[in-house]
Amino acid sequence: MKTVIIIPDGCADEPLEELGGKTPLQAADLPAMDEVAAMGVVGAADNVPSHLPAGSEVANMSLLGYDPNRYFTGRAPIEAAARGIVLHPGDWAVRCNLVHIVEQVMVDFTAGHISTEEATELLGSLQEAAGDRTLEFVPGVSYRNLLIARRAGGWPVPFSPETRTLAPHDLTDLPVSDAYPRGPGSDFLARIMEVSHSSFADHPVNLRRAQRGLRTATEVWLWGQGQSPQLPPFAEVYGTSGASPSGVMITAVDLLRGLAALVGWDRREVEGATGYLDTDYGAKGRAAIECLDRYDMVCVHIEAPDEASHEGRVDAKIEALQSIDSKIVGPIHRALRERGPYRLVVTPDHPTPVATKKHSHGLVPVAICGTGIAADRWDAYHELHAQQSSLRWTEGWRMMGCLMNPQWDGSPTGSV
Repeated sequence: MKTVIIIPDGCADEPLEELGGKTPLQAADLPAMDEVAAMGVVGAADNVPSHLPAGSEVANMSLLGYDPNRYFTGRAPIEAAARGIVLHPGDWAVRCNLVHIVEQVMVDFTAGHISTEEATELLGSLQEAAGDRTLEFVPGVSYRNLLIARRAGGWPVPFSPETRTLAPHDLTDLPVSDAYPRGPGSDFLARIMEVSHSSFADHPVNLRRAQRGLRTATEVWLWGQGQSPQLPPFAEVYGTSGASPSGVMITAVDLLRGLAALVGWDRREVEGATGYLDTDYGAKGRAAIECLDRYDMVCVHIEAPDEASHEGRVDAKIEALQSIDSKIVGPIHRALRERGPYRLVVTPDHPTPVATKKHSHGLVPVAICGTGIAADRWDAYHELHAQQSSLRWTEGWRMMGCLMNPQWDGSPTGSV
């Protein structure tokens, strides 16, 4: 059986006054997603335990069928896995955002969506300024980068599970004076952030950006620290009757690439996939269809709705959802029906309300259709139907067990 999971990141939202009391999912024209709902079932899942960060790192681990209470160690080591970085015992990875802070307010957690080339140049200067051979700044894509802190000479890196850091995308337009790292190793992180501020102040990259009227990278923001997680291969956990399901991830962000690497999936890179609103939706849809002939499980992640929410742009969020619907969900569903037994899932990882511009805990809507799934009474895909449905996974990671069970008919029995 072919299985496809489509993840419109952060698309779950709340009713908005400017939409007449509707959510973006309700306001958008989504015939393909509504068809999935009408042909199958609509339910709700809680992918993030209340004591863990309300972010994609925890939520997508749940979506892939892994209990975050057991396996989650931090966001940065997942992204390190995407780049093939080996973390030895005692090593830590730390997420390193380039940000734009003005008078202690997080104005822009992307530093104006700084280019990868500019970020690489800035981090090279910071590497020299830091003057510590145990630290390695690893450029990623745009503002998303890593700091690798190596254990050296028998001296341990000063972090622990009690070290507290906050994601910059949850601080948009908010003061950061009380949001700096706390706990073991916080002085270490704060010192690096201070060095970056000095190093970037008159950096040629920032001078050029300022001349062009663009936001500058005022400093780095360090967060999401962790050590290497140990996830058992997906094929071993969810294989049945001697079968080992193969999987592939289609995404433009390292977090999902890293999760794929950790669970033993391949990754399909797509030209034009940017991890932002300008991503090539059609190219992602076409790539997924091509992968159907080779893989049992295809996961398509689209970051755009989440980015729109972080910017507080409801119009952009609706536009992104409609592009996902017409260029990804619709074509993939048609291709699946031509290939025999299948299951198709549409669900975000977590809510990202436009009003707050940040991730939140809570239920997300899930629509599943395909072979063996009996249609329920819901004919549209959105939060209200999900909340009213009796189909609910209070531990979101358990949904994968139902999805991979060919005998599951979509009923709530055994899904809670």
